[in-house]
Amino acid sequence: MSEETMMTGRSEEKRQEGSGGTVKRFAPLAVVVAGLAFGYAMGWHQYLSLGYLAESREFLLDFVDKNYLASLFGFLLVYALAVAFSFPAASVLTIFGGLLFGWLVAGVVVAVAATLGATVVFVAARTAFGDILHKKLGSRVARLADGFERDAFGYLLVLRLAPIFPFWIINIAPAFFEVRLRTYVAATFIGILPGTFAYAWLGQGLDSVLVAAREAGREVSLRDLVTPEITLAFLALALVALIPTVVRKLGGGRG
Repeated sequence: MSEETMMTGRSEEKRQEGSGGTVKRFAPLAVVVAGLAFGYAMGWHQYLSLGYLAESREFLLDFVDKNYLASLFGFLLVYALAVAFSFPAASVLTIFGGLLFGWLVAGVVVAVAATLGATVVFVAARTAFGDILHKKLGSRVARLADGFERDAFGYLLVLRLAPIFPFWIINIAPAFFEVRLRTYVAATFIGILPGTFAYAWLGQGLDSVLVAAREAGREVSLRDLVTPEITLAFLALALVALIPTVVRKLGGGRG
């Protein structure tokens, strides 16, 4: 076999290996996009609304009562998939859970499911399409760089407690700054707890809101549920979470 033939064979092998690596790299992106497109094509987003909850409340409560464990697992799975595919329905689903399972059970299940879904997005962003997103979102996440580099856990915790940026951006942005997976999971789980339990609690007490909206002849909306007190509480929690980071930064500056 000639040297030229051997070199051609090696080049072909490298090309095939590169093609296989590219397919593996972009597979998570393809799954996310396909899942999101399929969900919208099937019209599933129509069921992720407070209007649907108002219309189907009695049926859903009866189904949960007869199939509690299956309903709980199904809810966890649906929630995790909704977050992983970036369906804009996290708050509504949390309210669903509060009404169907009670604020405590729903809060725990939602925290686990949301963390799982967000972790899927984070891993996909880091391994599959980080370079593409970095180019498109670079200017939007540049402001986050310093915070992640100084104290990834504390900074991500603050961003989760006080969602200044959209949830999906916070799911992706840490992948650009080499945040460790365990740090991401821990900060995400802890950071979403206050908001999760708040919305689950609102869901548990939703009956009176649904009745009032029905009597007024309109669909219920998130504006009926989110009060100024809840908003102020979220900001206060964010400030409390920021204290360790500030103290650490000031202490470093003195040293």
